[in-house]
Amino acid sequence: MKKIIGLTLLVFILFSCKKNELGGNSVIQGVVMHHAKVITSASVFIKFNATDQPSDDTTAYDAKVRVDKNGNFKFNVYKGNYFLYGYGYDYTIAAPYIVVGGLAVKIKSKQTITNTLYISEQ
Repeated sequence: MKKIIGLTLLVFILFSCKKNELGGNSVIQGVVMHHAKVITSASVFIKFNATDQPSDDTTAYDAKVRVDKNGNFKFNVYKGNYFLYGYGYDYTIAAPYIVVGGLAVKIKSKQTITNTLYISEQ
């Protein structure tokens, strides 16, 4: 009986869902925008297992990516709930040019979600 319980636990550990890390078979991707303008000088932060914004403090997030020259970002993730937070600069507005915003995302296994992450003045 103890062997069966031990084997069951081992199988459960090996095949349980991975969370709180990047690298799954699902994709969260999109573009960062301020109103109708694509923001190319921005970072997108991700918080694992979150449905609400944890903080404006970017150290509270689990990972980040820089957007590409077209304002695009991409995270490979496991199924679950995530909160995205964008922080960037729009040099067409008054100093200090900072624009921020967030978005909650729920994703299933093997799903690709494409979003526009709208950010605005602080």
